[in-house]
Amino acid sequence: MVFLCENKNIVIELTHCFFTLADMTQVKNELQTEQRRAILQRILAISTAAMLTPVTVRAQPARPWVIAQIVDTTAQQQDVSKDYLIGSRAAWQEINAKGGLQGRPVKHLSIETDGSATSLRAAFDSAQSITSCIAISGTAGDRTAQALTSLLRTERSGLAHVAPWLQNASNELDDTTFAIFADRQAQISHIVKSLSVVGTKDLGVIYASPQEYALYRADVERSAQRMSMQISTSPPTHDLKSVGQKLAATSPAVQLFIGGTPELAQLTAGLEQQSRQRYVLALADVNLQTMKEMGAARQTPVFAAQTVPMVNSSLPVVRAYRTAMSKYFDEPANPLSLAGYIAARYTFEVLNRVGAGLSRQTALAAFQKRESADVGGFIVNYNATGRGSQFVTQSMLGKDGYVVG
Repeated sequence: MVFLCENKNIVIELTHCFFTLADMTQVKNELQTEQRRAILQRILAISTAAMLTPVTVRAQPARPWVIAQIVDTTAQQQDVSKDYLIGSRAAWQEINAKGGLQGRPVKHLSIETDGSATSLRAAFDSAQSITSCIAISGTAGDRTAQALTSLLRTERSGLAHVAPWLQNASNELDDTTFAIFADRQAQISHIVKSLSVVGTKDLGVIYASPQEYALYRADVERSAQRMSMQISTSPPTHDLKSVGQKLAATSPAVQLFIGGTPELAQLTAGLEQQSRQRYVLALADVNLQTMKEMGAARQTPVFAAQTVPMVNSSLPVVRAYRTAMSKYFDEPANPLSLAGYIAARYTFEVLNRVGAGLSRQTALAAFQKRESADVGGFIVNYNATGRGSQFVTQSMLGKDGYVVG
């Protein structure tokens, strides 16, 4: 006879066939009791082993600080924005590779805008809504930097606006925006002084478009007046090649161009069809390396101001920049990406001074001190106008296609 318990894994073979029902019930109960005891003993053993086993607690990764960078990707601004952004990215990657900011990584958040007020507002609100965002650094290009400076003047958000690509000298800088590069007026002054050596008193001015004319005309005319320069302005238009072709023979030989690299390339294509030799002065928005790659200005010398050292300089910050660019990006060195790199490094230097208790509020307070900073040989020392530097140098794209600094 075979007796099956409730546990189907136990089979009992009975050698005698004459057990009563009571006998079989007793056997069943005894077996169930033994099972329960065995199960309880097993549970107790497992629990004891678990209590004696050391518990390993894994440390959670440090929450990153967020640094926002707002960039204008419109056709007129994207060349400046792209280079400025790349330089900043290289710097923040380098900073993270060396341990980050106060032992925490930095999340470099780039926010693109389309040049409109609505888009800028959305970009600002996005940065503002991130509680771990402690600063906006490296806004580019100039139009967006101007607009954000004005917006922050009324918002009082508590966010520091650090090292924007802010070229316009007319912008009022309050205690929320910290511009570290020389403005357009300082650039024009530097170039004009170099021209005064050869007795140049007349200066033509060409704007990349009616929009540049509307934005920057007052700034340029104020600068020229302070230097006792006579200026003649070409009618603003988008057809820059035609402007170059039709420039009157009586117009000044030296022309100041206000605009970006692609527009300047169009202008020089027109100028080179004239018989009279022209010289073009450009400001820091222009990338002469790109001009060279485009094959532009083969017959027209272009002198460009820049607000950072030459990219082949031996200054520590420039050497570090070249190393970071070669490590993280396959991009040639140029003044605009060097400016973006310095902007990020300056932001880091000030934030790193805060010490314990770094927050949006303490970060803003640190920048508001406007203390001098030595960023690898690039000196930030704020003057009465609120600018951190008046450094300007210039380079030239000659007829042979070489960039000379």
